[in-house]
Amino acid sequence: MSSASWAPVRVVTAATFCAVSLLAVPGPAAADGPHGIDDLRAGAHAGRPARIPDRLDGRGVQFLPRPDVPEPPDVSALSWMVTDMASGKVLAAKDAHRPLPPASTLKALFAVTVLPKFSQGEVHTVSLRDLDGIEPGSSLAGLKEDLPYRVADLWHGVFLRSGGDAVHTLAAMNGGWNKTIDDMQDTARRLGARDTTVESADGFDTPGQFSSAYDLTLFGRAGLTDPDFADFAATKQAELPEEGGPDAFGMVNTNRLLVGSHGVKPYDGLIGVKNGYTTHAGNTLIAAARREGRTLLVTVMNPQSGSRNAVYEETRALLDWGFEAAPRAAAVGVLPALVRGDGSGVTQPALHRPRHRVPLHRATAAAPVDAAAPARNWWLLSAAGGAGVIALAGLGTGLWWRRRRARTHADGESG
Repeated sequence: MSSASWAPVRVVTAATFCAVSLLAVPGPAAADGPHGIDDLRAGAHAGRPARIPDRLDGRGVQFLPRPDVPEPPDVSALSWMVTDMASGKVLAAKDAHRPLPPASTLKALFAVTVLPKFSQGEVHTVSLRDLDGIEPGSSLAGLKEDLPYRVADLWHGVFLRSGGDAVHTLAAMNGGWNKTIDDMQDTARRLGARDTTVESADGFDTPGQFSSAYDLTLFGRAGLTDPDFADFAATKQAELPEEGGPDAFGMVNTNRLLVGSHGVKPYDGLIGVKNGYTTHAGNTLIAAARREGRTLLVTVMNPQSGSRNAVYEETRALLDWGFEAAPRAAAVGVLPALVRGDGSGVTQPALHRPRHRVPLHRATAAAPVDAAAPARNWWLLSAAGGAGVIALAGLGTGLWWRRRRARTHADGESG
């Protein structure tokens, strides 16, 4: 082939090389924040869970010391965990997988399992059969036989009063007590909870029933993705039934850290989730709070100090520490990604919106600003420009080659 014949090939090759070089310019490399778990760019930690050491199986307090991060407070709870909700990263924990009786914090799993299945406006008349099997000593919402209640009223009874009568009624609507227990166990497995054995849907002390701070944190996080769950968990008081009437009465949430009662000051930014107590389990609490765009989940199980408000004050101390330490603390573990339900609606926001509710993703975890977007946009523009260069090079080369052939043909005819 003559040197003239190679010329267009050289042009196309050079143009293609330049364009491909533009396409090959890498986007910004993902990197952790300079001080710890804080995501300075959206998705900065995504896709790299192997880089986070999982120390949650270890015994005792798990915390990675850093010169500029205070140590967690010394609390008396048998087990506890502090988690950043947006990233799922665990800032610190103590015996996170220790199996312990959960008491009514197990109702968070009950709600995650059953709440999406019924419209909040659906009306159900409570029957004597619904209330059968309630254990003596159980907390009660105060439901009355043969009275109609909306489903939302029943959930107020669950979240505010920890009512076993409300749990039993909803379980009956779900197909029965044993089916609901099986459903809860299936939900726990889907969420990655390996320490939970459900024997009673309401969390009442039952032989063989256990959960852990880790698992209860999973249940709280999953629940808070449902706007109805988030609304109920944050409700401080309500009427039962909500529409009023001669049989209506007021209820106040028993979560002292939420409402402020019995010598406990309300925690600034608290948004729920669920407290519990039995003689066997002691006091237990799943609590979520939001400050300055950050949401933390703290789970505390069975404080040993003897103080009647220990579970609330120790949770307060851990939340305070978490908000101070989170921007710089190194994670000791990370929660698994939320597993979506298989058509059952588990962990998915309910479709019904009977009342004005604020979804959690707006109330507790504002969408982070994507600081990497400008760089990605530049990369996309570069790619588009490179494609344009290839197209123009090909078009210009084609025109040049046609003209050369025409001129060579003309020269041949005249010669």
